[in-house]
Amino acid sequence: MSTPDTDLDAQSGLSLLWADRDAAPPEVPAGFLTMVETMRELQDRLTAAAPPAEVVAEMTEALRGVADRLGEYEVDERKQLAGHLRHLPGRGQALIPPLVLTHEDTLTSRGHVRFGRFYLGANGAVHGGALPLMFDDLLGRLANTGDRVPARTAYLRVDYRSITPIDRELQVRGWFDREEGRKRYLRGTIHAGDVLCAEADALFVALRPGQP
Repeated sequence: MSTPDTDLDAQSGLSLLWADRDAAPPEVPAGFLTMVETMRELQDRLTAAAPPAEVVAEMTEALRGVADRLGEYEVDERKQLAGHLRHLPGRGQALIPPLVLTHEDTLTSRGHVRFGRFYLGANGAVHGGALPLMFDDLLGRLANTGDRVPARTAYLRVDYRSITPIDRELQVRGWFDREEGRKRYLRGTIHAGDVLCAEADALFVALRPGQP
């Protein structure tokens, strides 16, 4: 099957660990998305800053306080929110580029993403290593849609066609190329306007019973 227009899980709302896909989603505290967005802004500001030593010391102390405060609420992987919130950009995780899907079914997906200064490589271009991260999120989510058995990435290849600019809304697409038994072959693209920045092809393999 092939179509030109595909998250580690495909449940609506929250995406839980595979063992808990049928469990009731945990409650997301008010303001959690704003906290994650603020963290993204902090990452961008830290990347772009060249502060004097006294400001470095001040910020280090402040960040230490934030880290210690959040550390009081550390939970098991199965109960954490970051990475499991499928309906939020980047699934509520500050590491993943804030991908927003505007369409998704069991064969295709499309949406947009904006890479902030945190993802800068050089000369206004996104770091080459950030693009596989984005594609793995995009295609991995699609590979596990519907009632499919959960799968993991077997390989992911990215071909760089042009620079990918930071601080600009970029269009992304993913789609199933074909399925062969446990193997799921997917492809994806990212564009800046009409310019193809990069394209990817990936293989995801369905897990056997008991595989982590």
